[in-house]
Amino acid sequence: MPSIKHIEFWVSNKEKSLAFYVSIFKLIGWQQVDTNSFTDGNTKIYFIEQSVNFNKNIGPRHICFLAESRDIVERVADFLKASNSFILRGPMNYTYKNRSAYTIDFKDPDGYILEVATKSV
Repeated sequence: MPSIKHIEFWVSNKEKSLAFYVSIFKLIGWQQVDTNSFTDGNTKIYFIEQSVNFNKNIGPRHICFLAESRDIVERVADFLKASNSFILRGPMNYTYKNRSAYTIDFKDPDGYILEVATKSV
């Protein structure tokens, strides 16, 4: 079955980003496999510190991580609120084309937009 092999994030401060992602990945069930990388068993995400002007780089609109339950989305929301992270929307029910999911969209320390959502049904 085809899947994403890996995602590389360029970050401005690896220590700050890893502190953020360690918490998020723990909540959604991903495992840390190296000092700068995490996996769900299929896809690997790793972080590289770069001294670049992030305002001139174009990245993905967002990456959505699948949560196994509404409770996981709520725990992510609690973490984001406690860490004063920027929440774009949610947690909330979202319906699109007669399918709905429970979701939260937020920004990481470098402004990447991330989403944690339950499976659409």
